[in-house]
Amino acid sequence: MSKDKTINIKLVKSGIGRMKSHKLCIKGLGFKKLNQTVTIIDTPSNRGMINKISDMIEIQE
Repeated sequence: MSKDKTINIKLVKSGIGRMKSHKLCIKGLGFKKLNQTVTIIDTPSNRGMINKISDMIEIQE
């Protein structure tokens, strides 16, 4: 099993009133509710989604 880099991110702002593409990024990253923390693999596609909604999330170390 390879050691893939992972990122822990937390959703701190709601998706209500946001553009549809931002809501899809929230769903694509695996968030289901506010203040939820998810661990994702560091890939270019995940990085793109993180950059798109960077004002709504916090990256945890």
